[in-house]
Amino acid sequence: MNIQIWSSDDKHELDPIKNLEIELLLEGIYRLSGYDFRQYMRSSIWRRIQNRMQLEKVSTITQLLEKVIHEPGFIEVILNDFSINVTEMFRDAHFFYAFRKKVVPFLKTLPEIRIWHAGCSTGEEVFSMAILMEEEGLIEKTKIYATDMNEKILEKAKRGIFPLSKMQTYTKNYMQAGGTHAFSEYYTTDYKYAYFKSSLKDNIVFFQHNLVTDQSFNEFHVIICRNVLIYFNPELQNQVHALFYQSLCSNGFIGLGDKESMRLSTSTASYVEFDGVERIYRKI
Repeated sequence: MNIQIWSSDDKHELDPIKNLEIELLLEGIYRLSGYDFRQYMRSSIWRRIQNRMQLEKVSTITQLLEKVIHEPGFIEVILNDFSINVTEMFRDAHFFYAFRKKVVPFLKTLPEIRIWHAGCSTGEEVFSMAILMEEEGLIEKTKIYATDMNEKILEKAKRGIFPLSKMQTYTKNYMQAGGTHAFSEYYTTDYKYAYFKSSLKDNIVFFQHNLVTDQSFNEFHVIICRNVLIYFNPELQNQVHALFYQSLCSNGFIGLGDKESMRLSTSTASYVEFDGVERIYRKI
């Protein structure tokens, strides 16, 4: 008998022994570190486990669990494997364009603006939002809270230093997102890196927060959580949506990724579809 483990866009089968081994590995990680991956999509977790098994040259998941338990520092290796860090500046430029044209006019009516970037990874989209808000004349009354479960990734995000080789792509994204300046005005360079101007960080607060285990910490006018929920099973997605609903002020906005939707969530009746194409919803 095979146990079927599914995600929103694929189906994956694991035999009962592998499924049991994965459950034990995730339980061990949770008990030793407090990081809870037990409700992540198994298809995604399994791909990362397979990659780590190849790198470690082990033949079973149980051997990884033994290393987690007995080998100092190995649990951090696994945690980094499970932390998804795929991002870029003005990623999905059409989302930022829609945000600028449709959401910002409402934000301009507020005396202060609080934005939460949940699962911010290495910070590219956070700095993108800071640039957008500066260009719209709103940065001085905006506080951006950038959170991720991975503290090492957050330390990297705080620096605001990105590979120079990516600036051509980021510049294209910026222009497509409705940028109004020369993108190069926002950073200086050396032969390898782009250093974004420190003033962009004046209104950003970076800190560790785990969507799976931590609670609400403020009330926000905007929550951005794009391409994070796709890695959670339906039960965990609903749990996180409840957290977001609790954290969002009345008439506040939430932006999801292009493969995510509010439609199947238990919170769907609590929102109106503000921009269905860009997955922007407004709390009612």
